[in-house]
Amino acid sequence: MTMTMGQIVNHLAKGISTPNTTVDLLNPGYLDTEVQGIVTAFSASQYVIEQAISLGANFIITHEGIFYSHQGMQECLRHDPVFLQKSRLIADSGLGIYRFHDTIHRYQPDGVMVGLLQALDWHTYVVKQQPTSAILTIPAMEVKEVAEYIKAKLHIRYVRVAGELSMPCERVGILVGYRGGGDLAIPLFLNENVDLVIAGEGPEWETPEYVKDAVYQGRSKALIMLGHAESEAPGMKYLADVLSAQFPMIPVHFVEDRPVFQIL
Repeated sequence: MTMTMGQIVNHLAKGISTPNTTVDLLNPGYLDTEVQGIVTAFSASQYVIEQAISLGANFIITHEGIFYSHQGMQECLRHDPVFLQKSRLIADSGLGIYRFHDTIHRYQPDGVMVGLLQALDWHTYVVKQQPTSAILTIPAMEVKEVAEYIKAKLHIRYVRVAGELSMPCERVGILVGYRGGGDLAIPLFLNENVDLVIAGEGPEWETPEYVKDAVYQGRSKALIMLGHAESEAPGMKYLADVLSAQFPMIPVHFVEDRPVFQIL
């Protein structure tokens, strides 16, 4: 049995209502192209593209965009050598690249969140699933212990922490990706009575500053920032496992990209 790129895209989006302005597009690629192999990844970096080619896959499903902007290629890149070299590689490879962003976040529960919770072995601790967050009650740990646990489970070198490292916590709010801003993260402290918020990223002068003031006032609050990719890549690994089970006739690989930042 063969599957086309269009059939896979339709399968992923089945039953999900996405906005008219969705960024979930197959570009480049053709809906009627037969899928030889699938690579899932957080982003379609040049490294991921080269790995897909070496694996014999002709279809990449990526969470974030190809060209460094949420809405797609920016005019300022049109004559940029990095953009041009990457564009040539994609064109020469014949790959189809599908951005799977809005749809997976509208799964119930959020598919990216499911992947992160499974990677942390915390899915059994969930007490409430919200559209943009999950509320958990975890075994009592100090903030530093939580940070070390996350680093070990996700195989990441560092996280960033605001608050007292020795503070005990049990009630935890988790937000993936760019949901660590004040409008989404700060209400969890009051409305959900969480001790600790774990997020991907967000403006540094919003939630981190709130936590700093809270601690200064003597309130027990803390924040752990994982990084955007670090919080969402597990969701794309989870997707690879799901697709592999659903389409056993198609080779499916998750490609883990190299960290962006070096810690000096």
